[in-house]
Amino acid sequence: MASPRQSNQTKSKVKMPDLPFKVGDMAVYPAHGVGEVKSIESREISGSRQVFYVLQILDSGMKIMVPTSNVNAVGLRELISEDEVKAVYTILKERDVVIDNQTWNRRYREYMDKIKTGSVYEIAEVFRDLSLLKNEKELSFGERKMLDTAKNLLVKELAFAEGRDEREIEEELDEIFVD
Repeated sequence: MASPRQSNQTKSKVKMPDLPFKVGDMAVYPAHGVGEVKSIESREISGSRQVFYVLQILDSGMKIMVPTSNVNAVGLRELISEDEVKAVYTILKERDVVIDNQTWNRRYREYMDKIKTGSVYEIAEVFRDLSLLKNEKELSFGERKMLDTAKNLLVKELAFAEGRDEREIEEELDEIFVD
């Protein structure tokens, strides 16, 4: 006999060849980073059958279920290509940028919105801007935390995209912003 919970959520493994990701693929989930598609499951929720990607975020171990019908809406995307890696480094090395002189909390909100997009380019801009600002003045606690978040997201994705060690990538990013 099924428990009450199981009757609302019936779990089964399914194979869906027409989906953009398959089990074992790496994908980027906005604001959480690189994850591995662990399974593709069909579940019945409130009388409606839906297919989900079960994604495990590599950095935190968190498991996220993303309805396959909502992939674009939530911003789930493939890892960046080699050309996109080059574009990220170009953004990071850009120095002719105007850093907003608004209050730290407005800057924080603006940067958080950029990170939430999941765009590697937006994340690179946040990392670059906060790194440059850090060279000029002390960052607030929230900005330091956001700088770390942006750096971690970049390091993970660049390491996977380039097939390199995360420490190498981290050292490379640090060298870009040596004062």
